[in-house]
Amino acid sequence: MSNDFDRLNLRAELVQAVTGEGYTEPTPIQSAVIPVLLSGKDVIGQAQTGTGKTAAFSLPMLQTIEMGLGPVQGLILAPTRELAMQVSEAIYTYGKHLGVRVLAVYGGQPYARQISRLRKGVDIVVGTPGRLLDLIQRKSLDLSQVRMLVLDEADEMLSMGFIEDIETILAETPADRQTALFSATVPPEIRRLADGYMQKPQSVSIERSQMTVAAVDQRHYLVNESDKVAALTRLLEVEDITRALIFARTRVGTSQLASELSTLGYPAEPLHGDMGQDEREQVLARFRGQRVNVLVATDVAARGLDIDDISHVFNFDLPPNPEIYVHRVGRTGRAGKTGVAVTLLAPAEIWRLRRIEGYTKQSIRKDALPTVAEIETRREALLLEKVGVWLNRDRARRERELVESLVAAGHDPLDVAAAALKLANASENGKPIAPIQEVREGRSQGRSRDRKPVSRGRSQHFSTDSHEKGMVRLSLSAGRVQGLRPNDVVSAIARHAQIPGRAIGAIHIRQEHTLVDVPEHLVSQVLEGPSSYRIHRSEVTVERA
Repeated sequence: MSNDFDRLNLRAELVQAVTGEGYTEPTPIQSAVIPVLLSGKDVIGQAQTGTGKTAAFSLPMLQTIEMGLGPVQGLILAPTRELAMQVSEAIYTYGKHLGVRVLAVYGGQPYARQISRLRKGVDIVVGTPGRLLDLIQRKSLDLSQVRMLVLDEADEMLSMGFIEDIETILAETPADRQTALFSATVPPEIRRLADGYMQKPQSVSIERSQMTVAAVDQRHYLVNESDKVAALTRLLEVEDITRALIFARTRVGTSQLASELSTLGYPAEPLHGDMGQDEREQVLARFRGQRVNVLVATDVAARGLDIDDISHVFNFDLPPNPEIYVHRVGRTGRAGKTGVAVTLLAPAEIWRLRRIEGYTKQSIRKDALPTVAEIETRREALLLEKVGVWLNRDRARRERELVESLVAAGHDPLDVAAAALKLANASENGKPIAPIQEVREGRSQGRSRDRKPVSRGRSQHFSTDSHEKGMVRLSLSAGRVQGLRPNDVVSAIARHAQIPGRAIGAIHIRQEHTLVDVPEHLVSQVLEGPSSYRIHRSEVTVERA
């Protein structure tokens, strides 16, 4: 069977694999990039998430390298472990008829297995910069035979402080390698990287798809960071939801939020990149079949999710850039149906919302959360609606006999009905309505995305508590004596915790230690994992101040 991938001069085995996955027509980025890469030229591809860029670089890489030679010939750098896993799985799928050996390497996993696989021989390595650099320094990863290198989501790696690591890794690869760089945006730092490490790259820019669907009702609710779960449960109570997709920033965040919602009586399941394919498919099957109608996902895990009847998208955490917001919102309001996109916004995130509004040229309406009285009224209306359904069905004969026995015992029929409704109401709506604190709008509201961490002299007194709402102060066991600079702190925390560097707040470098503010909801992510960070080849511990 012929399809449009045949026209791209790909090997038959690759076309067969793509066809087997149900794809018959290349996306614009694939049509534009694949021929250029197959010709041996370097490429800068500018395209938003979800455009099919993984296949755009994976298929040419699989066609270019020789399988089974031993040394690593293909290298792909990705900002997060979730994306590294996803890209690795895609390459394995596309290259299954060629016998490709692909390995994903990322932090948080034992070194032994990854090193063992590398010693046995791997054709393509997909990894996060931090773990790749560690393996290079351990003499376990040889990149001297790399023929093709890809930087995926380069702007995100930039925001996470990975640029120095990337340059170190690039220096380990042959100068005559082929290089492809993919990025949603191309800021000056990315352009400088391309100028220094690419050979006359050909630029390919895919126009942004329609910004938002006209049928999508976009609104936001301003709440304290600590009240986001309470706000979300109130909205889940009153919204007419068929299926809801809730976006959280991290893999850990999806699991924690789904668990908390379920505990509070709002069944939800997580979807993240650490799931096996079978587990992922089971979750999606339950979601499609509406056995569960709330899914909490990361952006990476939600890629490729093709379900039309999603009535609501919730931004529990705002994404790092406006293009991802557009991609999220585009998952609702499909097939001619109306959709709702809700953003829960902490005061410190207002600048992000303004950035999104400027990008989309649309205002995202501010709304008020449902009150306790409104929720109770809604619950009562739903109860009466259910009672009305059963009355119309006339299928409560046994219950009618019980009522008749109570009336015969001298009880008033209205009192019996009232008691029954009270029991039903307690059973159906026993979920507590969490209180929500008044939002304090102040300094944090004016937080600018261009705000830089600051370092101050030792004569000033520094509190162990952050002065900014929603931030928590951490302490690093290094300071001026160790030559620490603000950029070192941002780069280390962003790299090890896999969070955007711009999320980090004020930095106070003292003589032998450093105080740094991070958002409250990211503290556990910064503190989990390795007990120490590496800065300037020294081990630096991080703990609450």
